[in-house]
Amino acid sequence: MSPAHIVGWGKYVPEQVLTNADLAQRIDTSHEWIIARTGVSERRIAAEGETTSSMAIQASWAALAEAGASPAELDLIIVATATPDYIFPATACLVQDALGATHAAAFDLSAGCTGFVYALGVAADMISAKDRPGSTGAALVIGAETLSRITDWTDRATCVLFGDGAGAVVLRRDESEGGVLSTVLGADGSGGDLLSMPAGGSAEPCSHRTVSERRHFIRMRGREVFRFAARAMPEATQRALEQADLTVGDLALLIPHQANERILDAAARALNLPTELVYSNVARYGNTSAASIPIALCEAVEEGLVQRDDVIVCVGFGAGLTWGATAVRWSVPLPGRPPSPWRTLRYRLLQAYAMARSFALRALRYIFSRGLGE
Repeated sequence: MSPAHIVGWGKYVPEQVLTNADLAQRIDTSHEWIIARTGVSERRIAAEGETTSSMAIQASWAALAEAGASPAELDLIIVATATPDYIFPATACLVQDALGATHAAAFDLSAGCTGFVYALGVAADMISAKDRPGSTGAALVIGAETLSRITDWTDRATCVLFGDGAGAVVLRRDESEGGVLSTVLGADGSGGDLLSMPAGGSAEPCSHRTVSERRHFIRMRGREVFRFAARAMPEATQRALEQADLTVGDLALLIPHQANERILDAAARALNLPTELVYSNVARYGNTSAASIPIALCEAVEEGLVQRDDVIVCVGFGAGLTWGATAVRWSVPLPGRPPSPWRTLRYRLLQAYAMARSFALRALRYIFSRGLGE
């Protein structure tokens, strides 16, 4: 199998900022209380009309531009999310259509906050093993969430934590050294009730009762989740490094799921890592679930914290319960000069083409269906 390399990255966060001071006007809390327990200062909230797919599309175009790739090159699109636009169709299919990725298979992956790590591992294995005529060995992996739509803004224990956003990476099969070195994934469904949204599925379909009892919002048993996370993230990190024949001493940067500053500190202590090697942006965005790791990865690269040949580990935990870690040796040049006017124009034209193509296909289906009806 040929290694899969991260060759492009991009993120999108909504413009609307919800600060701790804003929350203190809604519920019985304070900036000091939230900071002491979570480390979160503010979070981004999707505007009316913004959805998981719209944010995923924005992050995807940024990742494709960074990779210098066309949507037509993609074999696969995976969207990791707990907040899809619809139960079906898959959000990934909406992204595929919006990008004009005519050759890509597309599906959603639900593994809670670990979703991006799961999706990265699945995509890396799929494109690495692929060997068929016409395959480009390229995949788009996205973590995107609109958690503000399933957050109970009257529950002080949870509403201070969550925010919205999206991050994406382009993977490409390549024979060169580096890339995705190992992936460790795990699950323990006996802890599923620790972090869940009880209603809205086949077990509890939407009803007057489920709405009145506020069962369509996130519910979390924070202490149990904290204990699980403090154990699972260091163990998954160590296992991913061991599978790649590496040690914690080889690690240049840990990019964990941005759940809570106290959890990040606990993971650093367990791994004997200095805090500067554990990336954190939880203060700016809060917990964006499956989007948190790709957003953090993008910012770490943009801030110059990742260099060529560095070993990084992306590690997460989440509802399920799930956990996972991926070890990556960074193998591509880092961002240099801003994109040229030609590249900017190219991607604007690609976006315009994708929009026109989608409109034309929908129009033809409408015309065809009307013709059959008559």
